[in-house]
Amino acid sequence: MPALFCFGLGYSAEHYIAEFGARFDRIIGTVRTRDKAAAITARGFGGRTVAALVFDGKTAPKDVAAAMTTADVVLVSVQPDETGDPALIRFSETIAANERLATIVYLSTIGVYGDHGGAWIDETTTPSPLATRSRERLAAENVWRQFSQRTGKPVAILRLSGIYGPGQNALAQLSNGAAKRIVKPGQVFNRIHVEDIAQAIDAAFAKCADGVFNVSDDEPAPAPDVIAYAARLLGIEPPPEISYADAEKTMTAMAKSFYGEVKRVRNTKMKTGLGVALRYPAYREGLTALLARGRPF
Repeated sequence: MPALFCFGLGYSAEHYIAEFGARFDRIIGTVRTRDKAAAITARGFGGRTVAALVFDGKTAPKDVAAAMTTADVVLVSVQPDETGDPALIRFSETIAANERLATIVYLSTIGVYGDHGGAWIDETTTPSPLATRSRERLAAENVWRQFSQRTGKPVAILRLSGIYGPGQNALAQLSNGAAKRIVKPGQVFNRIHVEDIAQAIDAAFAKCADGVFNVSDDEPAPAPDVIAYAARLLGIEPPPEISYADAEKTMTAMAKSFYGEVKRVRNTKMKTGLGVALRYPAYREGLTALLARGRPF
């Protein structure tokens, strides 16, 4: 069986490995600190053994380079910065020289599209990112596409909508008192359950997919509706509505950037090109399934 290498053992990579890790006889990935590497190596993900190596993005450790030479597929989920994508900056030639490497999946964000005033968008929509982090993502996407053209190695760019799943959802927010029902007329968001992200990653690997795919649910919805539905599932009263004007006063810059963009994301290419059938087409199915898992959500 093939070997999987993950640049960045974050939330999405963890859930991919937990569900589909049996496809690989070796799984290696990177984290930023020695303590985290030791913890992941000791416990793995979902019963899967994972060898975690330290990569802080600033140097090119020899053990990471050596592991890259034996990878059959690569998942990239590290955050780029103003200098670019650290995986490509430090290891582009190592990746290019790996003759056994069949395919690469790069996790990006629908934030690269920017604001479209609530209109429907798809992969043919010209990106126009507003936030700095989204501009950096788009720049990283472009460099990966250039790498693909130069080397002939397929690179599937998965643009993810708002991620939710175990430990990261409206049920958990209500349970820990962090939920806010912020009302901004006309504002909607697409979301995607982390298990459906895992499906998309697996399909992209299996098909050696190349190009851009929106990974998103079917139903863009207002954030207050999601909180209210989660409250009904829990049998509690939802928190009171807060106007965006009032909420904005204490929002972080990142939260403001989310609310500064509104678009509706089509996922047809994900379904037809990758063959992904969503387990959770909308937040209702996703939250209901999370409730069924029991606490902690």
